[in-house]
Amino acid sequence: MPKKIVPLSDVQVKNAKPQGKDTTLFDGGGLYLLVGRQKFDKAGKALPVSKLWRMKYRFAGKEKLLSLGAYPAVTLADARQRRDEAKRLLTNGVDPGELKKSQKEARNETAANSFQQVALEWHTKYKATWSQVHAATILDRLEKEVFPYLGSRPVSEIKAPELLVVLRRMESRGALDTAHRVRNHCSNAFRYAIATGKAERDPAADLRGALPPVKYGHMAAPTDPKDVAPLLRAIDGFQGSFVVKCAMQLAPLLFVRPGELRHAEWAEIDFEAEEWNIPGEKMKMKQPHLVPLPLQAVAILKALHPITGHSKYVFPCHRSPLRCMSENAVNAGLRRLGFEKAEITGHGFRAMARTILDEVLQVRPDFIEHQLAHAVKDPNGRAYNRTAHLAERRKMMQTWADYLDGLKAGAKVIPIRSKTA
Repeated sequence: MPKKIVPLSDVQVKNAKPQGKDTTLFDGGGLYLLVGRQKFDKAGKALPVSKLWRMKYRFAGKEKLLSLGAYPAVTLADARQRRDEAKRLLTNGVDPGELKKSQKEARNETAANSFQQVALEWHTKYKATWSQVHAATILDRLEKEVFPYLGSRPVSEIKAPELLVVLRRMESRGALDTAHRVRNHCSNAFRYAIATGKAERDPAADLRGALPPVKYGHMAAPTDPKDVAPLLRAIDGFQGSFVVKCAMQLAPLLFVRPGELRHAEWAEIDFEAEEWNIPGEKMKMKQPHLVPLPLQAVAILKALHPITGHSKYVFPCHRSPLRCMSENAVNAGLRRLGFEKAEITGHGFRAMARTILDEVLQVRPDFIEHQLAHAVKDPNGRAYNRTAHLAERRKMMQTWADYLDGLKAGAKVIPIRSKTA
């Protein structure tokens, strides 16, 4: 007669010790606990022992083995329940091992075809065609606005109303422009899914007209010198994050695009030459850009370096030095100072500098346009290189910084000249 198996107890399972080889403790009905042999690390310290639930069974005349999980995550009672469920499948002519395998494959396929996975695949494929800043912005929007709500959903099952809920969440907080841009990002991801056979249609396309149109205008900014002075004094008195304050102080001094400012890296700052060299992949026009640093900007950066110099970024995210600050940080700081969106935005400092440099300080327009990193060509139609008019631009940047200091100190304001005067 075969030896009768005595069912295990919780105490036996808990106290099972490893031996010099793998050992088995049988519970009955094919269920047993596989206790792994004792292993040691390089220092000779004993490693945790594995205790794995297994079930022997026969299907179609063949002996097979089914994994039921690891102890203590799967208790003795859990293992017995899983064994009984497997036996019910066998009674109905279903191989539990093959069923488990097919379910795992289905889960893997669902994960591979989730919206998040497909969107990341699309982003990876096309990011080389975008500027580094633009690619980072798209990924940031998807990670913050879409993935938490639709990321795990199969891309082929997402319907237009589900996506509209996500977009209206942005609209409700006043980020209508972002909602429109996110709809476009999602549409591109869905179209990529169609092309790769993971979806049949683009639900984002059905949402054209579902959101109110964005009324675009000039980026808000004070362009009258008498209005600039109180803004600059307010920034200098900012009581929030010192990192954000420095970014707010540099924004009017350097008048680069907000994305270029917040993605600035310490490796790009040359203190000796008093220059900031922005690589082409970060620029809108994909051309490297050189920003002469006036003395005031150098002083701000040197004050900031002891605080963020350990990070790759000049303005790291307060949550992680591996990322740069949020795209809303400067604008949020301006709102905290009491300035409305209709009065000033981070991008508006460019319009402010362009207007006053031209109409008050009477700087040559091509110097200004080149420093704004706009497409400027010489008389022969060739694009100026990054060092074109560098001496003149360096002088312009220092003059501009000194002028702003004068405004803050209450110097006599020169009125803007009328173009028709």
